[in-house]
Amino acid sequence: MHSSDSAAPHPGTEELPVEVVSDDEMAFIDVALAAATAGARPLFSSAARRAAAPLSCAAYSAACGDIEDSPLPRRSLLARFRERRALAVTDITATEWCEKQMEFVLEHGKPERTEAMKAGLDRHTQLEQEVVERVDIAIRSAEELWAVKFMNFIVGTNQLMFEGITREIPVIGVIEGSWMIGVIDEIRMPMDGISFQPILVDTKTRVRPTIPSEAQKRNGRLQLMCYKYLWDNLISEKFPADNFFSYFDLDPNYLLSDDVKQYISSLGFSAKTFEDVLKYFKVTCDTLPRSRELLFLRYELQADHSLLEEYQFAYDVRWFKDQIQEVLSFWQGSRKPKFVTEDERWKCSFCKFASKCPMIASTSRC
Repeated sequence: MHSSDSAAPHPGTEELPVEVVSDDEMAFIDVALAAATAGARPLFSSAARRAAAPLSCAAYSAACGDIEDSPLPRRSLLARFRERRALAVTDITATEWCEKQMEFVLEHGKPERTEAMKAGLDRHTQLEQEVVERVDIAIRSAEELWAVKFMNFIVGTNQLMFEGITREIPVIGVIEGSWMIGVIDEIRMPMDGISFQPILVDTKTRVRPTIPSEAQKRNGRLQLMCYKYLWDNLISEKFPADNFFSYFDLDPNYLLSDDVKQYISSLGFSAKTFEDVLKYFKVTCDTLPRSRELLFLRYELQADHSLLEEYQFAYDVRWFKDQIQEVLSFWQGSRKPKFVTEDERWKCSFCKFASKCPMIASTSRC
């Protein structure tokens, strides 16, 4: 799996976040896989023999005319592009980065990955392989896809509690009325022997040996706060199973295939139906502690993985909810997309849609 960040979200390079939904996050939510036989990547914990990178202290409306002449209201982006699917954390961060770019990506498709993006994804894969091992398994339905993801969460959190670290942990929940999913880059247990609240960490890579801008840090803060909210909500709130089954059109009584049942059995569990797996998932959530209020962003140089900056900040629930509500108002169609502010127009120089952007055209005519 890959972390849910892109360029200025994941993979943390200086470029803009056109990588709206990471491959693994999309696999997590894409119900089109229900009829497919594509492979998933279940997670097996490795021994804690591999070291982690150290943390230092440190609707359009008619202008006028009769109602009969008015065009039909346009469906929201949420209904058009995420119907019966969850918003990904990368959807949230990419929208915060530039709403107009997000609209372009949805309407026209995301551009090809840059070399910097590929390098960032490769680094996250390398980091994942340092602490987990994966096996291939055939997935025959959306229910089995979710079942494997829930088992990945169980195995990963067990690894966290016993080995002190895990990576690429899927989380899901409802934020401000909307289903959202994400994949937490890294979770660590404190080494002080006093606190037992997990530390959420995200590692981003940069092409140049420069400190990230405030806009990039702000985007990273939003990303990690999304993860913290989803994690803590799973821990402290009862998972809304009925809502989950209904929203994603899933059958709790779905009989799992022999391959999936064998995989689950190899982990020490016995499950026949999708609901059996969900019960294990909910029990696991009940045993976990809430995450620490301090969150960590790490910035590495792509060339040699040297640490450029480690940035810690406190979770700010009011700021976070304000940001989420602002993003959702765009997705829900209550307003048109905004352009970047004047002091952040440097982002446009990285945008693959700049030639089509009305703001750029308007500026060039001035």
